[in-house]
Amino acid sequence: MARAATTSDAFNAIAEPQRRQILVLLRGGERPVTELARDLGMTQPQASKHLRVLREVGLVRVRGSGKQRLYDLDARGLQPVHEWVGGFERFWNESFDRLDAYVQELERARQEEPHDDDDR
Repeated sequence: MARAATTSDAFNAIAEPQRRQILVLLRGGERPVTELARDLGMTQPQASKHLRVLREVGLVRVRGSGKQRLYDLDARGLQPVHEWVGGFERFWNESFDRLDAYVQELERARQEEPHDDDDR
């Protein structure tokens, strides 16, 4: 069965770990492909292919600067991912609230236990 195109949306684009690493590097500001490739331990053509995918789904911008092409993060393209993940926020908050209540209950029970030196 053929793989789905990775250029269809941000979800598919960031499913690739090296593309996520590129986005992390670009959080620090724009960088040339040669620098990204070096920092990721890949060839320039490999990095260029990943950058093309990220550009096509709107996660990076590119601008020319002399002979260099500088790539920059466009986090607006991550909005659908943010919205989708945000739908799980209530679940995690409720889970953490239950965990916090359980820990507080354990702490109260521990404080109410008689201590050996209380009998003296």
